[in-house]
Amino acid sequence: MKKQAGFTMVEFMVAMGVTLVVFAAAVGAIMSTMRSNQNVALTADLNDNLRASLNLVRQDIVLAGEGIPAGGIAIPSGAGITVKRPGPVALKFQQTFLPALSLGTALGPTVPILVRAGVAPGAGAPSDIITLIYQDNTWDNNPADNKQTALDSAPITRAAVGATPACNGSITALGDAVTFDAACVDMTKARVPVQPGDLFMFSNINGTALQTVTAINGQVVSFASNPAIDKFGLNQTGAAQGTIKQIQNQVPASNPVVYTGTYPPTTATRIWMISYYLDTTTDPQHIRLVRQVNFSPTQPVAEVIEGLQATYNFVDANVPPTIYANSTTIPAGLTESSIRSVNLFLSARANNPSGSNSAYIRDNMKTQISVRSLAYFSRYN
Repeated sequence: MKKQAGFTMVEFMVAMGVTLVVFAAAVGAIMSTMRSNQNVALTADLNDNLRASLNLVRQDIVLAGEGIPAGGIAIPSGAGITVKRPGPVALKFQQTFLPALSLGTALGPTVPILVRAGVAPGAGAPSDIITLIYQDNTWDNNPADNKQTALDSAPITRAAVGATPACNGSITALGDAVTFDAACVDMTKARVPVQPGDLFMFSNINGTALQTVTAINGQVVSFASNPAIDKFGLNQTGAAQGTIKQIQNQVPASNPVVYTGTYPPTTATRIWMISYYLDTTTDPQHIRLVRQVNFSPTQPVAEVIEGLQATYNFVDANVPPTIYANSTTIPAGLTESSIRSVNLFLSARANNPSGSNSAYIRDNMKTQISVRSLAYFSRYN
């Protein structure tokens, strides 16, 4: 018989063992590489969300107060009067003058901390809300036809001075409608059309007032007291102060004050009121940072943002000035107009868990933002 050639059982078992060891090492290396790639992708996405959030919030904070009086804009106040601010819940302004920046410390929703998939989230801390205002920056002036577009401090009434034409618009005695003179202001040329829910600031020598647009028909803009459209509650002309009535002409030396129903030369400026806050209701598993302009539908900025906190650096008018750094409340004797910069903190987690324990990667970013319109303001200037 011919001799049989081949592997013995021992040789076969040894070969299989070596193969399994090599295969296990290769699989381990591949899995490690895949986890590393996953972590890199999740971290990159996480940091992109943080950077996008910081950049957009920074751009708005830098513009806060642009075109706004240093002391803010008077808003309706008095017994039973409520003026609301955009946000996740029905919040109201506590001030009688609306500042460039309104503090919102711990007024935002509490965000539960999701440690890993399949595990109940831990308790979080209340987040903040940031609310700011600035002049509409979308106008497209056309000096060729000697007209201004709708809300770039658009004149309603003014006398002719040199080459500057007179404007013969009008404001009703109740302040519930404004007619713009087509020879001075073409309401059709705003890059962003005027629409119900927009805000107008009226300015003249008697002060400022803020109104909510409720309708527009050609050159006529209405400001009716309609809670369904005026969600701010700004068109309450019956309030004791802070309404368009208070910037009317007054009967000289009258006590109490008697308003004539007429107005000195007046301009109108469209104002953006913007709030940033965390949306925990649309998708509770993926908390979003949202931007809300007036009471329009919210615009998602980034996900998954878990923390939004802001502190404020105040400076008083003393010489030398006293600096109140990292304040979460208004220091005694000061107002929001004393804010010079904002310390913004954002924290986020990855969209999906990573690793064998299904944990979430987290990171945070912090920056200080100078408020351009307030940074160099002093009562001595």
